[in-house]
Amino acid sequence: MNLRRWLTPGIGVKRWLLVVFVGELGLALAGAFVLRQIYPEINPTGPAETALWLVTLQFLPGPLRAVIFAAGGVFLFGYGSYRLIRALTVPYRDGERGQPLVEVIYQKRFLARGPRIVAIGGGTGLSTLLRGLKETTSNLTAIVTVADDGGSSGILREQLGVPAVGDIRNCIVALADAEPLMGRLLQYRFPGDPSESLGGHAVGNLLLAAMTAVEDGDFEEAVRQVSRVLAVRGQVVPVSGTALTLHAETADGTQINGQSAVSRAGGIRRLWLTPEGVAPSEDALRAIAEAELIVLGPGSLYTSLLPALLLPEIRHAIAASGALRVYVCNVATQRGETEGFDLAGHVEAIERHSMPGLIDVVLANNRFGARVPTDYAAEAVRLRWPPASAGTAVASGAAPAAATPRLVLDDIVNPENGHHHDPARLAAAVLRVFEREGARRRSAVARTA
Repeated sequence: MNLRRWLTPGIGVKRWLLVVFVGELGLALAGAFVLRQIYPEINPTGPAETALWLVTLQFLPGPLRAVIFAAGGVFLFGYGSYRLIRALTVPYRDGERGQPLVEVIYQKRFLARGPRIVAIGGGTGLSTLLRGLKETTSNLTAIVTVADDGGSSGILREQLGVPAVGDIRNCIVALADAEPLMGRLLQYRFPGDPSESLGGHAVGNLLLAAMTAVEDGDFEEAVRQVSRVLAVRGQVVPVSGTALTLHAETADGTQINGQSAVSRAGGIRRLWLTPEGVAPSEDALRAIAEAELIVLGPGSLYTSLLPALLLPEIRHAIAASGALRVYVCNVATQRGETEGFDLAGHVEAIERHSMPGLIDVVLANNRFGARVPTDYAAEAVRLRWPPASAGTAVASGAAPAAATPRLVLDDIVNPENGHHHDPARLAAAVLRVFEREGARRRSAVARTA
């Protein structure tokens, strides 16, 4: 402890320590008067007693003196302690933009005890999940794909060479403890054509691009710095610090280049990324290794989730992790890339592009009566289960190469829009799965270790 720093004038601590000390002295004197009444034979005399006669109110009855000093001691001790605590917690209260102190303590202490969760994906689905999970734990890592090449992200990528920033921005806003006004600011888009000046660009995208330039092209460090400025609860990590390009091949052999084009395609048979051999983020690998729960999705299957799993180091780290691995399936299909897909079709696509056995639990919607906007063209994901790979193995009498994921159905949709997840309901369902299935996963890992 740096005692000299604590004694520096202006900190506002010493005066209240003195008040606390005086209060304790008053309580001690009150206790002495009580003892004096119990043991009246103790009556010290001498020159000092004359000076203390007035200070200690010995002209009053003993019980009354005890009450007066006890009351004064309690008041001074309590008031001094209150002001001392306020002086010590001012930096925290000011840094949290006026939040009540109890909320600050809850966020700093109780959320820090929450489970270590890694969420992988992108798009609006991942940010929806993060909004719910951040109310339960601050040990939260979002690993976000960086293959987007459309809109503002695509233009900044082409002009400045930075990886896609749109999904990163959405996740930072979802996890930020900043005021709602700051979130609105980061999501604000300048009007106009994106190809002309600032038109179409989101403020958050420009901030991330500028921070990348400030950090000499280190995109991962730029994301860390922006997250620190906005007091992100947890961390947001790009799957790689290198801009990636997504490619697809359809069933008829057509090759499609770029995430925006892939999102409009149907009948996708194969995905891959360029450049090849790109190193994943070390922060992402570290978070996966330390995780207790890994959540894949929700989000666009081919353009938000699978690009992260196409990096061999990422999927091998997930496979080697002792964490429970949960895939959150979308509640609705997407025109183009998953049109006509059912639940098992989503899982089959993940296994085909990663490896069998990567998923322990599949969490899907069980409520189909929620209202859906009339202009929404998608359809609810049908509940065909199990995947065809498991059915083929059973029919042939062969053992599956990996255990079929366990299916959990829960109410996870937004009651006002049945084709979108509800943040609170989704987070609660994920945590219920973790509480129920996490111990089974840990015991299975221990048996194979």
